[in-house]
Amino acid sequence: MITCVVHHGYFLPAEGASDQAEALFSFESLAAYERYRAQFGTDPEFVAADRIRDDSGCVVRYERTFMRPLLPTD
Repeated sequence: MITCVVHHGYFLPAEGASDQAEALFSFESLAAYERYRAQFGTDPEFVAADRIRDDSGCVVRYERTFMRPLLPTD
């Protein structure tokens, strides 16, 4: 189980085109993200999620965007 990540959920458009979804995750650091990515091919939860994605054909395009919080969290 990955502990360095917070999954904030999946988001769909409230109106307009519905062919795009967003999945938001937070990581404590770039190093935590790199550890997360290193486990992608071996962690059983990742492997199961990949299988669901591949079998369903629900993902047509995959993009990653890195953002930072606008407001401090203190």
